[in-house]
Amino acid sequence: MKKVIVLCGVAAMIVSCATNPFTGKKTMALVPDSSLFPSSFQQYSSFIKEHKVVTGTSEAAMVKRVGDKIKDASEQWLRANGYANYLNDYAWEYKLVQDNAINAWCMPGGKIVVYTGIMKVTQDEAGLATVMGHEVAHALANHGQQRMSASVLQQVGAVGVGLATSGKSQQAQQAAMAAYGAGSNVVGMMPFSRAHESEADRIGLILMAIAGYNPDNAVGFWKRMSAQSGGGKTPEMLSTHPSDATRIANINKLISIAKAEAAKFGKKY
Repeated sequence: MKKVIVLCGVAAMIVSCATNPFTGKKTMALVPDSSLFPSSFQQYSSFIKEHKVVTGTSEAAMVKRVGDKIKDASEQWLRANGYANYLNDYAWEYKLVQDNAINAWCMPGGKIVVYTGIMKVTQDEAGLATVMGHEVAHALANHGQQRMSASVLQQVGAVGVGLATSGKSQQAQQAAMAAYGAGSNVVGMMPFSRAHESEADRIGLILMAIAGYNPDNAVGFWKRMSAQSGGGKTPEMLSTHPSDATRIANINKLISIAKAEAAKFGKKY
């Protein structure tokens, strides 16, 4: 009976979907925006309270300026492609925080944080637009929602394996769980993240181009990021990000697509 309940639960979850506006594909949405956004905003507020927010500097002003342009570009593209109400529940904010880490992120719902450490790599507005366009793309394409949904599904799958092997020897149960763990981690979850990174690169280039930044500049930024790694890279097969060489090669191929899309909005490069 328990096995039937778990299987029915999984089946019900699978039909919970959202639409990625940039691909038109259905994606897992086991955690709806009505739950995801409030949680995201709460985590963002807690983070901001615990970190020093930089204000009144040229870099802080740049983060706000580029953020506004990326937001406007997002709205323009979504409106033009039939998703005028897509951002209704977004509550955009852009903050520069004092932290030497080379990092930036955008939480579901439009909460963007840029670390001071990455500013030395962005170097200028176009470099920052590359970063912010990429991070906003993760949010717009529902990547956070998909990752949380995949985590929920993974947990349910683990329970299912436990139930399916109940009554069998401990060795059999451990073997089944190990097989499930390896399959979900290497075969499922990791490539899922790399796919998100590549998709965010593509969407980010489009957004920065519509925002008025030449997407050619993205190549220079990612080359500078590559130089920061110092050669100590995790093998691509077990990495959540594409290798530097793969990413730069893909971006070079995508630039013409971004320029063509931006031309529809009067931006030509």
